[in-house]
Amino acid sequence: MKLTCLAVAVCLCSNLFAQEAGAFQIARLKYNGGGDWYNDPSAEINLLKFVGANTNIKVSPEYKFVDLSTDEIFSYPFLFMTGHGNVVFSGSEAQRLRKYLENGGFLFIDDDYGLDKALRKEMKKVFPERDFMELPFTYGIYNILYDFRNGPPKTHRHDEKPPQGFGIFIGDKLAVYYTFESNPSDGWADPEVHNDPPAKREEALKFGTNIVVWALSE
Repeated sequence: MKLTCLAVAVCLCSNLFAQEAGAFQIARLKYNGGGDWYNDPSAEINLLKFVGANTNIKVSPEYKFVDLSTDEIFSYPFLFMTGHGNVVFSGSEAQRLRKYLENGGFLFIDDDYGLDKALRKEMKKVFPERDFMELPFTYGIYNILYDFRNGPPKTHRHDEKPPQGFGIFIGDKLAVYYTFESNPSDGWADPEVHNDPPAKREEALKFGTNIVVWALSE
C-alpha cells in the first residue's frame, strides 16, 4: 500500500546536493584499496523502486556511482558504501568525505562480509575524534516507518553473530550509519543473485526504506 501520509522533504540543501529533476537518488561510493565496492549493482535500483512504491518520495531508480577522489559526491545527499575487503582513503579523500558529512550528507555503510577492520581504520582518518557508537533499538531509524524493534535484520548468516547497527554523529545528527553482521543490501539485490526468500527480501527492503526516510527527514 502506498503510504501517502508520509511527507518527506527530498531537497536537502539544494545548492549543495543537486538531484536530477528533484528525484531522490542513491550514489554508490567508489573507494580504493581493492575491495569490491561495485558488487550487486541492482541493490540500489530495487530499493529505490520499493521506496517510490511505498512512500511519497519521488525517486529516480538508476544505478549511480561516485568516486571519492572527486567532488561529485556533493551531488548526492545519500551515499552507499559496501564491499567484502580492503578500504583505503587518502588524506584528501578523508577530508572530502568529512566535508561532505559536515555539510549535511549521509553515508550508509553495509558490511558485505570482511569490510569491518579496514573500514573502522579508514573512518578514523575521516573523524579521528569520533568513534562508531552502537545505536539502541529504540533509536528512530528502527521505527520511523516500519517497525524493527529488535534492531537491524539478519539478512545473511556471515559469522552467525547478532546483527548490529552503529552510527557516527555530528552534533545530534546521524551522519554515518553502519550495519555489521546484518547485510540488508544483499536482500535488495535481484532475487536470483542470492536466492533469498521473498519474505527476507521484503524485510531488507523495508529496513532500507527506514534508512532512506530517516536520512531525508533529519
